[in-house]
Amino acid sequence: MTATKSQIIFLRQRVGGIFFAGKIFVAAKKSVEVKRKSVIDLRFKFWGALFAILSAISFLLPLNVASAEKTIIILVRHGETEYNKTHRYQGALDIPLNETGLHQADLLAERLKDVPIDVFISSPMQRAYVTTEKVAALHDRTVDYADKRLSEASYGDWAGKTFKEIEAEHPKEYLLQWKKRWSYTPPNGESLQSIQKRYRAVLDDVIEKYPGKTILIGAHSAGNSAVICSLLNIPLKDRYNQIKQDNTCVNVLEYEDGKWEIRLMNSIDHLGVLYKGMKKAA
Repeated sequence: MTATKSQIIFLRQRVGGIFFAGKIFVAAKKSVEVKRKSVIDLRFKFWGALFAILSAISFLLPLNVASAEKTIIILVRHGETEYNKTHRYQGALDIPLNETGLHQADLLAERLKDVPIDVFISSPMQRAYVTTEKVAALHDRTVDYADKRLSEASYGDWAGKTFKEIEAEHPKEYLLQWKKRWSYTPPNGESLQSIQKRYRAVLDDVIEKYPGKTILIGAHSAGNSAVICSLLNIPLKDRYNQIKQDNTCVNVLEYEDGKWEIRLMNSIDHLGVLYKGMKKAA
């Protein structure tokens, strides 16, 4: 059967329409692909630029690597003074070591002479400074600096008086001072909370300034006991009286990854006993 002229024209139109639609589809597809490629390119450029900016910022800022390093603090108490021996309140009074205290400091220095120590810091009070100085000398070093925040607590009006004198004059206050030191401050003296705050500030500064180092700090009993409570997040009223600090005792504190550990506390084995009051072998 032969196609008419009108049928041929109709077929040509249909084919042409399909061909034209196909061209439109291909063009549209290419346009979408171009747009998609452009979006991908923009995203790539955006993330690349952001990475470059962050890299530059991290390069310019100082690296904080303290938390990744173990910092060791050897916290010691000073040797004996005559006020220690005769049970007098000394606190902020600058009382020197007696003969026993000097000998204790020598024994402490001998014990620590083979321990690597990078920095020596002390209370400015001579009983602590001389103790620290003797330890530093056996390392062929001197005290790096004294920090006044490490001074012993002031006992105010009680300073220089014996325990018995205060007990006789102020029996109630005397008992409070020994049993609940955190809740009672001698007249014109310093509170235990204040001592704890300044000692903790020293330790916080030290770990920031000397990350990964071993630092020896020569200090005093009240401050040492109070700051150990702080490091362990223990309220003063719960444990302060149970943390003893004998003359020339050694405490080893480790700081790493934002956490403190007490590795050694109130050790005086360099004096020939494990703790004060322990009898020596015959």
